[in-house]
Amino acid sequence: MKKHCLPLLSSWVMTCAYEQTQSKIVACGGLDNLCSIFALIPHVSRPSCELAGHDGYLSCCRFIDECKILTASGDGTCCLWDIERRQAAMTFTGHTSDVMSIDLAPSCNTFVTGSCDATAKLWDWRMPAVPAITFQGHDSDINSVSFCPSGEAFVTGSDDSTCHFFDTRCLLCINKFKSERTICGITSVCSSASGRLLFCGMDNFNCYCWDMCKDGMTCSPLWALTGHENRVSCLDVCRSGECVCTGSWDTLIKSWA
Repeated sequence: MKKHCLPLLSSWVMTCAYEQTQSKIVACGGLDNLCSIFALIPHVSRPSCELAGHDGYLSCCRFIDECKILTASGDGTCCLWDIERRQAAMTFTGHTSDVMSIDLAPSCNTFVTGSCDATAKLWDWRMPAVPAITFQGHDSDINSVSFCPSGEAFVTGSDDSTCHFFDTRCLLCINKFKSERTICGITSVCSSASGRLLFCGMDNFNCYCWDMCKDGMTCSPLWALTGHENRVSCLDVCRSGECVCTGSWDTLIKSWA
């Protein structure tokens, strides 16, 4: 059931986020280089504020709480915004190309980014003076990053057709996943609620699931979720862990249980 409909000034939207602490605001952004904040309570059709400062498209945004939001951009930077003041409180630099994805740890104190420079970086927004930790291993653009539920590891998906599983304690890649039968970009990644399963959205219209406790380079995916008629652009697992949702360029969202 549709609860809200928000008309947008730009039709080229690349990201959206829902603030889940108070559940009163949402955000979106794209090729307009802006992060637009909309109030749901009371519902208004125009943005309550627009956060301007990036010199490139907005690729991803994630709320820390109702007062702070993180954004990633094609200008190679990430920003932490003070929503009430409508200004950037911190800017995080270090990537040498477009930052495509960002994800917050469950503690909301650290976040990980993935970039077209083929690296992922771990940041602590409370200590902006401390350099980010860089994770290498991919051969092409990283399109998606996602923390595991424990917050002690994260997964990445890349145009090199692989997913990497990085541990933030030993600062190493401890597993890699690739299907020899599939050579295409990975657009989105997410782990199950238990942290055991890895879901990957692909350019070949499918979503694959791997067991992260097995060698991902020699073991085949546990199963493939087929049914979309265009590339799977995003996916996520529900809080209960009982289903995974996929979004596609075929204009459909599918829920798999």
